[in-house]
Amino acid sequence: MFIERIFEKDGWDDYIVSKIPEGGSEFLQSWQWGAFQKRLGHKTYFLKTKDCQDMINRVLFIEHGLPFGKCYLYSPRPVFLSHDQVKILIDNWGEISGKRKIIFIRGDFRNGDMEGFRKVSDLQPVKTIILDLGKSEEEIFSGMHQKTRYNIRLARRYGVEVFPGEGKEYQEIFFDLLRQTAERDKFRIYPKDYYVKLLNMDPAFSRLHLAKYQNKILAAHLMIFFGKTVTYLHGASSRENREVMAPYALHWECIKEARRLGFRFYDFWGVDEKKWPGLTRFKKGFGGQLVDYPGTFDLPLSRPWYFLYKIGKLCFRLF
Repeated sequence: MFIERIFEKDGWDDYIVSKIPEGGSEFLQSWQWGAFQKRLGHKTYFLKTKDCQDMINRVLFIEHGLPFGKCYLYSPRPVFLSHDQVKILIDNWGEISGKRKIIFIRGDFRNGDMEGFRKVSDLQPVKTIILDLGKSEEEIFSGMHQKTRYNIRLARRYGVEVFPGEGKEYQEIFFDLLRQTAERDKFRIYPKDYYVKLLNMDPAFSRLHLAKYQNKILAAHLMIFFGKTVTYLHGASSRENREVMAPYALHWECIKEARRLGFRFYDFWGVDEKKWPGLTRFKKGFGGQLVDYPGTFDLPLSRPWYFLYKIGKLCFRLF
């Protein structure tokens, strides 16, 4: 049984991609996502483990600081994480980090042994729709809802144009549209710096696509490209000219572009009939397969400190 901290990118993404189930895209375990988390100021740990069944695994953990010199480790959508591998991590944490202050481990698990873990509020979408791009364009289009096909054709008649956006100017436009969308649909967004840092990663990993009508940008998508999948991570649209159906044209052109680039899947990244009924109805209109994930779980390592963490979060919103 061993654990090793990895400092070089070589082979990391290839391993993650090789272990992803068909139709998945764990970009949240990619080397690029870890590098992005570093830009946000988090300590990251790319770890290679081997458990007592000789199972080798690679897992990205992100350290989140807490008061009193404590922290917790978060692994977003690990491909697999067994209890043996968690035990190795705990036993060797002091050697890895140079200090022992971790009070719990958090993860959005796809599979693995969940004994001892506690269900908590989900950090990543637990339901999504994944579109198979292995079909022809005609098959994909005919598999959409009739109203979706109509709106795509309507956008084409209006002359809506879709194009990639690079540079600070388009980042500003995207964030302005995102603020409008958040106000309109009543959801919270990250600080502007979060999106800027993500968009300033390798453009082969993250980039903008935009839709315009009469020289006005009406919709924007922040897309992630990893493994076999293109993921629609963040989207925004204007209050103006809703009648030209720019978001429909934008998704359709992004889907076609993903196929041309050789990607196999298109992930709409999050649906929920209760929380986002309109957005869910919009995404479902493009067809695809509904996928469920177990959600987010905590493994307390120090029960007294974990209890204090939960009390502080509930009463004082400290974390």
